Amino acid sequence: MTMSYAVRAHNPATASDNKIHHDDVARTYGFQGGLVPGVTVYAYMTHPVVETFGRPWLDHGTMAARFVRPCYDGDEITIDAVPENDVLELTARRAGDEVIATGTASLPSPAASPPIAGYPAAPLPAERPPASRATLAACDPLGSWEATFRAQHAPAFLDEIGEDLALFRADGIAHPGYLLLSANWILGGNVRLGPWMHVDSEVTNYGVVTDGERVSTRGRIAGMFERKGHQFAELDLLLVADEIRPVQHVRHTAIYDIALR
Repeated sequence: MTMSYAVRAHNPATASDNKIHHDDVARTYGFQGGLVPGVTVYAYMTHPVVETFGRPWLDHGTMAARFVRPCYDGDEITIDAVPENDVLELTARRAGDEVIATGTASLPSPAASPPIAGYPAAPLPAERPPASRATLAACDPLGSWEATFRAQHAPAFLDEIGEDLALFRADGIAHPGYLLLSANWILGGNVRLGPWMHVDSEVTNYGVVTDGERVSTRGRIAGMFERKGHQFAELDLLLVADEIRPVQHVRHTAIYDIALR
């Protein structure tokens, strides 16, 4: 049985350093206006997933999402979740039935997380070099991104994404979309970026983040490639709570150098 979730898209990044979210800059790249961040669309897509699987998905669920078309502020988005052999097939559409993102989510049996030792902490650079193949290749490991989750501030993020599931407000736990933001922040914390785009993420959860926990996002550049003139980077990341507990593994892909159309 298909579950559908509707939300009106909001671009929360109009003041971001990433100017692909600004109308004037995005239009020079051939878009209608500033792009709603992929992480925001991911957050929308998790709603039917959490509604279906509940809190166990936050403890040991998986999700992969790919952002295939632009999403703009004010778009009326519908996300369909179709169960297929214990997997939710996800499709996000804007008005006119245009697909903007696809994905899958599942709730497998709990599995061991990657060892923390394989993702060492490292300082962020004092001076960020411009993003290039050479400078990204030198980020081994990436400087870690550190942030403390404060439940009292979480409602502002939940309001921003239109999230009304009681689980996040009542239990005071970090939303998966908020956690995935760190994959963007660690990239921008290590190299100086121009306009850039998040294009897909593969996420495995190992536990929730609760009030006061400090999350260290660590990892490396797992690969780089070119497609249609765009320069891509793949990040292999582990989020670690209070230095001892892995909470999420992320394979995150971004276009760090967008080819002009």
